[in-house]
Amino acid sequence: MNLANAMIFHPLNSDTEPPLAMNDPFDYEPHPLCLMAADEVRRHLKNDAVCESDARNGKMFGVLVVRTNDGETGFLAAYSGLLAGRNDWPWFVPPVFDAQKPDGHFKQTERQISAINKEIEELEKLPVSAEGRAVVAELRQRRKKMSEALQRWLFEQYQMLNERGERRNLIDIWHDYHTSPRLRERFPLPPGGSGDCCAPKLLQYAFQHQMKPLCMAEFWYGASPKAEIRHHGHFYPACRGKCLPILTFMLRRAFRGNDTHGCAPASPQLPASTLPTICKDDLKILYDDPWLAVVSKPAGMLSVPGRDEQRSVFTLMRQRFPEADGPLMVHRLDMATSGLIVIAKNREVHKLLQQQFAMRKVKKRYVAVLEGIPSAERGTIDLPLCPNPLDRPRQMVDWEVGKEAMTRFEVTEIIEGTRARVNLYPLTGRTHQLRMHCAHHDGLACPIVGDELYGTKAERLLLHAAEITFIHPTTGVETNIVSEPEF
Repeated sequence: MNLANAMIFHPLNSDTEPPLAMNDPFDYEPHPLCLMAADEVRRHLKNDAVCESDARNGKMFGVLVVRTNDGETGFLAAYSGLLAGRNDWPWFVPPVFDAQKPDGHFKQTERQISAINKEIEELEKLPVSAEGRAVVAELRQRRKKMSEALQRWLFEQYQMLNERGERRNLIDIWHDYHTSPRLRERFPLPPGGSGDCCAPKLLQYAFQHQMKPLCMAEFWYGASPKAEIRHHGHFYPACRGKCLPILTFMLRRAFRGNDTHGCAPASPQLPASTLPTICKDDLKILYDDPWLAVVSKPAGMLSVPGRDEQRSVFTLMRQRFPEADGPLMVHRLDMATSGLIVIAKNREVHKLLQQQFAMRKVKKRYVAVLEGIPSAERGTIDLPLCPNPLDRPRQMVDWEVGKEAMTRFEVTEIIEGTRARVNLYPLTGRTHQLRMHCAHHDGLACPIVGDELYGTKAERLLLHAAEITFIHPTTGVETNIVSEPEF
């Protein structure tokens, strides 16, 4: 091994056996060897004041445990994007392509685009005239063409390797992955920053130097971003928006990853009034009449059938009420969330119930146990949410394009001085609203126990839909169903 490789390949002196096969970067539990490697990265940062100071602002790091041709086991380390303004820090793997060279094509063209920006700013300060508007329009058009051409040029420079030694640039990888015309129109080019995440950089270096990848993990260091939720020291899957097509090519595998995490609130199902009965799979029917039913879903059950998993509230209710017509489901719960779901037995009832949900006339109470104790005993959280386009199914806070999301909360119990039980009253119904509002630093800053997307994975997510109140669409009577959690 040459000197440069020796500075980047870090031996792992351990008797721990590596896994039999490379893990799925999008859905994994960190292997003990990855945990050891991550500890080494943290130790390295502690000894580098410049890198550690920048990393404290928030940065994703990754480790890849590899075996060399000589049979030695060790790890490679990487960071996403730039660290303290550089992409070439010793000890870490280099970038797939170095666009930061001051005299390189990328930086030279960037400077030209910046000069056009400055020219536009100066012209816009002058009195408005037809001639001035025409010049500004021409400059903007020239800037747009230069930016698009530069972005395409950059993606062509990222020549990614796979384990077979095949090489493709990012644009070709994107087109190979998004095969349908509709998808190619939607994704004409990769997102900015593609190829600069930890996972592609680590695999690229391993394949370039004939190292066999054994296992991989990525962890967050430092402060959480403002829009997303990241916790210092926590491990996260590779980002799907940028990395899924790239890693599919590099590892020659199809990944499912987090596709089944969570269901967006949409069409619910309604209650019926008898003593509780139990369908198979512990789906309790708490209310049942000729028009609707209310059931209590266990954690881990889908609301509607997934891609591979057919067991769901919908399929069980379709079996239980074969005479029912219409969509049945009036709304949904995340797979990890337990609790009450309303079922409609005919189309008219379904329509009337959905109207109540749309008009926010349905009242819901959830119970959750939090990792930590909120600073206030009660209040309202107002943080607009939207999907994170680069990391689905996670949501993010966005004050410009996010949809209104409001949750009222009250602390009902302090558990052993470290956790809090809370009642949550969603005033809107956004995807992952309660989970985001609890975990986000501008919300309660206390993730729900067991929330593997926004907190720490545990045996289950301690979130339960405990109470729902609505106007019965046939009788006009206010109907209230309660099912307190077992946790």
